[in-house]
Amino acid sequence: MTHRASRREFLGYAAAAAAATWIPACQTNPRRRILTLNDKLNIGVIGVGGRGNDNLHGVAGENIVAICDVDENNLAGAAKEFPNAKRFVDFRELVLLQSLDAIVVSTPDHTHAPAAAAGLRRGLDVYCEKPLAHNVHEVRTLTELARKYGAVTQMGTQIHDHANFRRVVELIQSKAIGDVKECHVFVNGTNWSKGERAKERVPPPNHLHYDLWLGPAEEQSYDPSFHPAGWRRWWAFGNGTLGDMACHYMDLAFWALQLKYPKTIEAEGPAPDPETAPDRLKISYTFPERENLPPVNFTWYDGHHRPEILKTLNLEKWINGVLFIGERGNVIANYDNHELIPGAKAIERPKPWIPDSVGHHREWIEACKNRGTTSCNFNYSGPLTETVLLGAVAFRTGTRLEWDAESFKIKNSEAANGMLRQNYRSGWTL
Repeated sequence: MTHRASRREFLGYAAAAAAATWIPACQTNPRRRILTLNDKLNIGVIGVGGRGNDNLHGVAGENIVAICDVDENNLAGAAKEFPNAKRFVDFRELVLLQSLDAIVVSTPDHTHAPAAAAGLRRGLDVYCEKPLAHNVHEVRTLTELARKYGAVTQMGTQIHDHANFRRVVELIQSKAIGDVKECHVFVNGTNWSKGERAKERVPPPNHLHYDLWLGPAEEQSYDPSFHPAGWRRWWAFGNGTLGDMACHYMDLAFWALQLKYPKTIEAEGPAPDPETAPDRLKISYTFPERENLPPVNFTWYDGHHRPEILKTLNLEKWINGVLFIGERGNVIANYDNHELIPGAKAIERPKPWIPDSVGHHREWIEACKNRGTTSCNFNYSGPLTETVLLGAVAFRTGTRLEWDAESFKIKNSEAANGMLRQNYRSGWTL
């Protein structure tokens, strides 16, 4: 990155980036501390292994007052680095700490929403790893709670802070390739698909509090494939490659095209398995007009599904990416690179106007202190995650969904409406 934005520049950019979805808070929290940028936040970190460990270090410059993990080994490892932090295995106890200003949630997907909602209802600011939640109802609930309590929120799509994404957004929003009516997002991932339960039951390892790991999910015996990462392939806890990767790659398209809620969703793939996600998936979305922007046909591909147009445009070398089809040309991008088609000389690049990021975690931290906003606040990342998870509903029901976002209803399928939410086990609430 060539420069760091001033705070004034950054806040102006963040407000502009979120303008399409940001709604001012209608309620403030009287217990919230008044902070300056020189003060340190008191943060509780829920989930400190794997991705959680990365997020823990992303906020380590603040006061880490509490850490929580259902895996005692993860907890012990984090405690060595943060010996003064209080330790918990149940996030419902952590969020009751009076000293907290904010929490970071990095648990498996099925416990994102209960943890984040508990923090929001306590008046805390929340950073939550992607995807925002496990089902569509949870996502909408978090979006509304954040708005109600005036919380500063950020979804953990860390790639959002890459300079490459900013240059692509500038190209699309300046209409360097004209209006975009078609977009393809493709990820060659099959890690989190299919799977079989162990033939013989085995007890959970002694270091894992399995009942707390299950959280609100349906009661079921432990399987070694669940923990630490295999849970992503099981519908009870994750949403396969779609749930793992779509919020990252769709983020670029949502930002650049200023998308919000789709009108229709249709999925293609193998016969749905009742327990595990598929090894390939194609999901077709249609988005309506948005303030002088045309409707968009938007397609997601994972596993062995690939856009046919990659062959036509001689772009088969791109393993993962986002392809924007414009009236005067095309842009293809991944996390770190992008390419103009038919080429840079044929398309005039706009002068860069989106400032470099101060960092995805730092952006949230500064906003918590000055009561600003963030580029991936829940008003932006909520509709993004709803779109992702509606794709899973369309696949699992085999139905072309007609989505009415305002009334939170699938207009043409009661069975699909039933999959927008889940029943929680006794003792767990949203």
